[in-house]
Amino acid sequence: MQPIGLTFDNGPTPGVTEEVLAVLARRRIPAIFFVVVERLRDPAARALAERARAEGHRVGNHTLTHGAPLGRRGGAEAVREIAEADALLGPLREPERYFRPNGGGGAIGPHLLNTSAAAHLQAGGHTVVLWNAVPRDFADPDGWPETALAMAGAATSPLLMVLHDLPNGAMRHLDRVLGLLADRGAVFLAEPPAECVPLRAGQPMPGFANYVSEDPAP
Repeated sequence: MQPIGLTFDNGPTPGVTEEVLAVLARRRIPAIFFVVVERLRDPAARALAERARAEGHRVGNHTLTHGAPLGRRGGAEAVREIAEADALLGPLREPERYFRPNGGGGAIGPHLLNTSAAAHLQAGGHTVVLWNAVPRDFADPDGWPETALAMAGAATSPLLMVLHDLPNGAMRHLDRVLGLLADRGAVFLAEPPAECVPLRAGQPMPGFANYVSEDPAP
């Protein structure tokens, strides 16, 4: 079985993220939490992001509001979604400066970024982290485990899986899924696989332009 990296998007969610962290701690599995940063205005949610960092996980910027994908927005608006989120994250984003654009349901393509957002990320030394396994736990809270296990079994290269610490009940299956993956020989990655990192510390990797569209005309 190929190595697997775990990421959790769209939290933190009090009442859910605590359970995710408990499972990861029990199984000694690292993860990256890509947070919708406006949530951190809630002290309880910010405490969860701080706890994730304290327990050895990474915390990344998943935009300020998680609205439309940035490639479908104006340049200034897209930059604001990144920059204001970075300011709210503060030291939680360091040193990696991970950024994950939202794909609108897991799709990958030039809708992820526009040229203004891409230039801002490069100038800021960000690392853009995409994904290659989306078992859609956000839409199928009880059926996603079988999808995730099938994806892992069929993979021919390292996976970076997107899960969501949202209040839809999906994460009650997390411990079972991780146990089954471990039983099948999965190794869990602390770093995102290179295939999912088109921008590293501000430096474009081959293919980065495939995720960038032109800013819309004013």
